[in-house]
Amino acid sequence: MDAAAPNPSLCPLCGQPNRCAMELERETGVKQEACWCAGATFGPELLARVPPEAQRRACICPACARGGASA
Repeated sequence: MDAAAPNPSLCPLCGQPNRCAMELERETGVKQEACWCAGATFGPELLARVPPEAQRRACICPACARGGASA
């Protein structure tokens, strides 16, 4: 991942697709249902692992949010 420009459709922790509905809507222009992350809880320990250049620019994927993936 390019540190200067993180890919907003990839998880900044594992590099897998993050399935972000907001990013999909931005890319396609097609209205999406609420993103899966709207109901997710992201603990401070998890958020602290996101590289500074990706903070507020790339969503964490469902697997990392659940703690099922290691980075």
